[in-house]
Amino acid sequence: MEISKEELVVCIERARKKLDGSIANKDDYRYIYENSIALDRLLEIYISMEY
Repeated sequence: MEISKEELVVCIERARKKLDGSIANKDDYRYIYENSIALDRLLEIYISMEY
């Protein structure tokens, strides 16, 4: 099942906000890193789908 571009963009925005929040809150490095990796994976999917 393929995710639509719109759904993927929503997921990317949520992940970006989560990462930004963890940075702003000065959360533990591990938590910030996990959020960064999650965003990177979504961006990788977006790029590979050639939208």
